[in-house]
Amino acid sequence: MTPGGAGNPRIRDWRGVHVWLVGASSGIGAALAPLLAERGATLALSARRADALESLAGKLPGGAECLPLDVTEAESVEAAAQALLSRWPRIDLVIWLAGTYEPMRAQTFDLARVRRTVEANVMGPMHCLAALSAALDQGRCKGLAFVSSVAGYRGLPRSLAYGPTKAALTNFAEALFLDLHPSGIGVWVINPGFVDTPLTAKNDFRMPALLPPEAAAEAIVDGLGSGRFEIHFPKRFTRMMKLLRSLPYALYFAAVRRATGA
Repeated sequence: MTPGGAGNPRIRDWRGVHVWLVGASSGIGAALAPLLAERGATLALSARRADALESLAGKLPGGAECLPLDVTEAESVEAAAQALLSRWPRIDLVIWLAGTYEPMRAQTFDLARVRRTVEANVMGPMHCLAALSAALDQGRCKGLAFVSSVAGYRGLPRSLAYGPTKAALTNFAEALFLDLHPSGIGVWVINPGFVDTPLTAKNDFRMPALLPPEAAAEAIVDGLGSGRFEIHFPKRFTRMMKLLRSLPYALYFAAVRRATGA
């Protein structure tokens, strides 16, 4: 890991880099694990399903530590973090991919599902920070990367539960960067567009610029080599979303209704 001109370390040589992937059992996490292993990273894998983690670890060159946990339970995240720190000299990078998605509109609002989404997508990363706060202070944790979403840029149809949690996560990462950058700790926010995962399979609409998880994993690794705070992809879609974010409300609402039929 080398210093980056844009504020974060540039991670270009992964040999010997200790990486904890949280949310590694499927989707982008399951695609990222073999990519990092092939580049020489030392890996730890976490998710709820122990069997899926063990199966993935068995396919990786050099294997991986497997630490099942439930991100919605602070004690579970704390126990996994302490177990890993007892085995490793340091955690160079946590990549937090864990989260959930529930398509929802006002007409189908379900408070119980909203609570589950908030617990996974907002409280989960905060449980991560709480579990690693001492390690960050001691220099034993060097970087935190959180997978958010372009759905957090502005309000979107069907995103009444998911979008607000991703907006909160992006804000959380921004505040963390400001707090931790002076100590030389890297903080990244990763904002993908649509990626073909079990979560996006819940969508009943055409997803523009849909990426396979392997392409998303490559984009994350490339982004971590740049030193930039935000990693977003695919650019042909995320740049359009950034343009929409800059519009005044009247134009924004009209453009989204036209594009989505909402």
